[in-house]
Parts: sequence; structure tokens; C-alpha cells
Amino acid sequence: MENDTPSRGESIPLKAGANSPENTGADTLESLEEGRLPGSDWSPTEAGHSRSEAGPEPSTWRILQPFQRATRFCREHKQLIRRICIGLLCTGYAAFLLAACILNFRRALALFVLTCVVLAFLAYGLLKRLVAPQLGRCKKPEAQPRLKLWAKRGLALAALLVLVLWLSLDTSRRPEQLVSFAGMCVFIAVLFACSKRHRAVSWRAVSWGLALQFVLGLFVIRTEPGFIAFQWLGDRIQVFLSYTRNGSVFVFGEKLVDEVFAFQVLPIIVFFSCVMSVLYYLGLMQWLIMKIAWLMQVTMGTTATETLSVAGNIFVSQTEAPLLIRPYLADMTLSEIHVVLTGGYSTIAGSLLGVYISFGIDAASLIAASVMAAPCALALSKLVYPEVEESKVKSEEGVKLTYGDARNLIEAVSNGATISVKVVTNIIANLIAYLAVLAFINAVLSWLGNMVDIDGLSFQLICSYILRPVAFLMGVAWEDCPVVAELLGMKLFVNEFVAYQELSKYKQRRLAGAEEWAGTRKQWISVRAETLTTFALCGFANFSSIGIMLGGLTSMVPQRRSDISRIVLRALFTGACVTLVNACVAGILYVPREAEVDCVSLLNTTLSSTSFEVYQCCRQAFQSVGLEFGPGALNNCCQFYSHPICA
Repeated sequence: MENDTPSRGESIPLKAGANSPENTGADTLESLEEGRLPGSDWSPTEAGHSRSEAGPEPSTWRILQPFQRATRFCREHKQLIRRICIGLLCTGYAAFLLAACILNFRRALALFVLTCVVLAFLAYGLLKRLVAPQLGRCKKPEAQPRLKLWAKRGLALAALLVLVLWLSLDTSRRPEQLVSFAGMCVFIAVLFACSKRHRAVSWRAVSWGLALQFVLGLFVIRTEPGFIAFQWLGDRIQVFLSYTRNGSVFVFGEKLVDEVFAFQVLPIIVFFSCVMSVLYYLGLMQWLIMKIAWLMQVTMGTTATETLSVAGNIFVSQTEAPLLIRPYLADMTLSEIHVVLTGGYSTIAGSLLGVYISFGIDAASLIAASVMAAPCALALSKLVYPEVEESKVKSEEGVKLTYGDARNLIEAVSNGATISVKVVTNIIANLIAYLAVLAFINAVLSWLGNMVDIDGLSFQLICSYILRPVAFLMGVAWEDCPVVAELLGMKLFVNEFVAYQELSKYKQRRLAGAEEWAGTRKQWISVRAETLTTFALCGFANFSSIGIMLGGLTSMVPQRRSDISRIVLRALFTGACVTLVNACVAGILYVPREAEVDCVSLLNTTLSSTSFEVYQCCRQAFQSVGLEFGPGALNNCCQFYSHPICA
């Protein structure tokens, strides 16, 4: 007994004894899983021998036998069962869609359109698999190089003539569009002057990239279906992001969520990151990125890896998009690395897109800016740093996209939430640091300005003067240029988060019907200026992103550290110009869509608050001295706004 009793210094094993209940239960489960009877070595593989030697078949085996037959049947006919399940699901979905369309087609229109888009892509993939091998056997006769060259020149000349004719007709009513077109030409000319190798520029990539950007902008901004589709998509995203409030209120409480900025906005990043992680796990995001990349690669003639990285930047951040092509980064050429960097600086992450929408920034403009920036970034990157080396991966067939580390859906949600914590803390730290530094710089500048009798000298004021020509070249009205230049300076030297936050304040004041001028300072800017600024700010091209980009890429490919460091500033400048060219394209295509307001009816009703429409109508009433509107309208306006006529 003394030997069996453990001493104080000995460790006590936690493993169950051989005859303990826990061990018996575990052995029983293990035996049943292996198809053996508990407490014996009998198994189904020895069934023939056992039956002849041991007599009748054991009762446990009779119970397990149907299950094993079912398992064997499912394993043998796995493909057939899978097809039957998919067929049943598709039939059920088709019946649901048909019922929804019959009950109310207008309500089901969005679902119908999405279904048609998915079916079109599936049909294209099926045709590609069936027809492509046969077409590959048929060799096309080579065209004469001289004839091919003249055909390309003829098409380019025809496209140029169409553009000039369209501009001359379209800008006759809105001359400010010509300013945006001139600004676009200036920015492209500056980039060409800064090109690494002028003679090696692939004009096919440049022209097709700008053409794709213009066509996308034309569809979104000018055509009614495109405008309605992107407006609908923006509205749906806003509704989708509003579900974040349920989790935020539960964790932080309703008072903090309603009153504190961090608890209103930053939880959106957590929610959006979870959704993106799930989409990556399911493979939907990879499929969408591949389709967008295919369109750009076919038209522009770029390589698969660089095109996939730029397409990924539409949805993910500057450090996450290179993860799509991580195995190929070590062998990429300098021109391809430059494209990866430029794509990261030219766009914003999908999670931050949700944050800026929550600020009140127009969702349709943000989505359009992100999509339009992809082909433009690829085109202008090839203009600044042309390809002179031989790429090792040209076709997308040799590229395999990763599906992440998650092994199931729950883990994908958890991984998305975990990743978002790093993003949220990074944003909080940057906001505290940059806003504190900005306040200190403004205090120093104000102190220096007071010494020479310059009142109100600040970083924003300096930017409003230096970057005013850039804002004007975008197509912004001259009176709005100081404010827009100030926002551009914030974006370039601080970050786009702070700039969008300031832009949202200007928009809120406009919508609230505040007076346009408060002394010598503008309270808000026009709708056109707001739209162009939204496009111009939509990118990570700021000096704080240099460290983020260098840290992210060099951790993936440490051996390319010197190459990345050598071209990162050139890529930053290119990315900043991409956002400006994007704003110029929006300025060329922008048309006001505000509905006409019946000012006489509006001002002759009882008004309890102001709005942008009230302000516009009151300005008309003051200019016409109230002759058309009547005394009641003037009284309504005078209770909100000060004007000499009110005295």
C-alpha cells in the first residue's frame, strides 16, 4: 500500500485507468467506429470467418450493417448525389424567382438582374470549356504586320475623332467639363514626362486602361440604368452596414454608440471584415476578382499577376491584395512590382468604404471611384514604369489564388474579426497621432504668422494656396477650390480618413441649409465639387502609407526589399495622379441630377427647419426682392437667414 500511494513530490497522471468507466466508454466508441464489437477483436472484414466459426451473426453487427451499406453507397455515388442536390437547389431557386417575379416583378428586379449576370458568366465558362479546345486547333492566318499597324492607327484615330465630337457637343451647355478634360491631359502629360523609359511605353495598355475607366464612368454617371444600379447598390450597402449597430449597442451600450465617434464608425470595420473573410472562404471574391482581371488582361495585354493584384485592390487593402499573388512576388519584374504598389495607393479597402459611407459620403460615387481606379492605375503605372523585362507568368491559367487559412465557415468569421482588430487599432493610433501632430503644426504656424501680422496661418491654409491649381484642373469651380485644395492636402500629408471626415462636415452643413459664407470662409461646397472631391480622395496615396506598404510587402518577399524601396516614391506619385485623373473623368461626365423644387410652394408653407432646398429658394427670393414669392415667403426666409431686405 505504501508503494501505491504517491508522495508529495510525485506527479499524478491524469490518464484514466485501464478499467475505469471513462476508458471503457472510449474503447466502446472506438470499437463501433472501426466496425468491431466492444470487448472483442471481431470486425466486419472477418465476418465470413466468424459466421462459420461462432454461429449466428451478432446483434450489434446486424444494427450497424445498414449504416455501413448506406455509407458505402454514398461513397460510390458521391458525384451523382452531388448533382442531384445541386439540381434540386437550382429547381427550388428557379421556382422561388418565378414566384417572386409573378407576384411583383418590380420588387424582384434586382434579384432577377443578379441571377442573369451569374447565368451569363456560367454560360461563358461552359462555352469556354467546350469550344476553346476546338478553336485552339484552328490556326488563324497571320495578318500582314503593316496592314495590322494601319488598322490599329485607323481605329485610334476614329476613337479620337468620336471623343472630340462628343466633347464639343456635350460641353456646349457645361463648359466646366472642358476644364476637367484639360486637367486630365495635364496630369497624363506630367506622368509621361516622369516616365522611366519613354520609348518603351505600351500605348495599348495606356489607351485601353483609360478607355475602360471612361466607359465605366460613362455607364455609372451618365446612363440611367448604371446610375440607378450603383445608387441601388449604395443604398443596399448602407442598409447592410446598419446591422453593425445591433452588435455595437449590445457591447458598448446605446449612449456610447449614439454619441462617441469611435463606437459609431469603427465597429463597421469589424463587421465588413467578417463578411469579406466569409466571401473569400466561399471563393466568391476570388471568382469576382478573376473575372475583372480577365477583362483588363484581355484588353490591355498586361500579365496575370499584376492584373489580379490591381483587381483585388478594388475590394481589399494595399497590404492584403498582394497576398493573392504572394507565391509569385519574388519572381515579378520591377514594372509588375510598380503596378502592385500603384494599385495599392490608388484605391481604398472595402472595410473603409463602409466607414466613409457611414460618414454620409455618397455611396455610389465611392463605389464608382474604386472600380474606375483599377484600370486607370494599371494604365498609368505602365506609362510611368514601362515593362522591359520578360515576365515569368503571363497567362492566368498558371496562377492559383489562395482561399485563406480557414477550415470552415465559423473559423472564417472568427479570422475576419481577428484581422479587423489590427486595422481598428491602427486607425485609432494614426488618428490620435496625426491629429495631435496637425494641431501642434497649426499652433506653431499661427505663432509664426502672428509675428508678421498674418492671422490664421495654418497647414490647411497653406495647402489651400499650393494645391488650388490642382483642384481647379480637376474641374472644381474657383470659389470652391480653396476648400477642395485643403482637403487634398489633408489626404496627401495626413490620410484620406481625416479628409473624408472633413468633407462629410461640409456636406452636412450644406444639407442642413447653412449659409454659404461665414465671413470670408465657405461653409460648404457645391454638389459637383463634393462629387469630384469624393473621387480625388478615394485612395491610400499619402506619405503615411509608405511605411505600411514597405512593411507589408517586404515581410512577404524580404529579398526584394531594395527593389521595392527604390520605386515606392514613384508609385506613390503615380497613385496620387490616378485619383486626380479619376476625378477629372468624373468632372467630364458629371451632370446635375437634383430635382426641380417649387420654391413658391415651399416658402409659402410653415417651415420649422432649414435645408439645402430652403436655402436655394430663399436666395432666389432675396435676389428677386420677394416680388414673385410674396411677403409670407420673405418672412419665412428672414427667420433663418440674415439679408439687408429683412431689415
